[in-house]
Amino acid sequence: MSAGRQRLDKWLWFARFARTRSMAARLVTDGHVRVNGTRAEAPAKAVHCGDVLTVAAPHGTMLVRVLDLGERRGGAPEAQLLYETVGDDPS
Repeated sequence: MSAGRQRLDKWLWFARFARTRSMAARLVTDGHVRVNGTRAEAPAKAVHCGDVLTVAAPHGTMLVRVLDLGERRGGAPEAQLLYETVGDDPS
């Protein structure tokens, strides 16, 4: 499923940024997620491949690019195929 769009909370859950979908929705409503630099206001916001997300999750802040839209919540190796980390500072 690489074309189209997906709800932000669902994508965050599939990509394992939250343990449950309701926790993913709470990340968004509490203001901890930005999509292309703009704070996401609603869990139902659509994300597309190529979007850049800033996620301030409890385990750390990550800047990632959406590579694919998931079809299910799989294991960590499957989840990591949905995004790539961007903005790594080599210094």
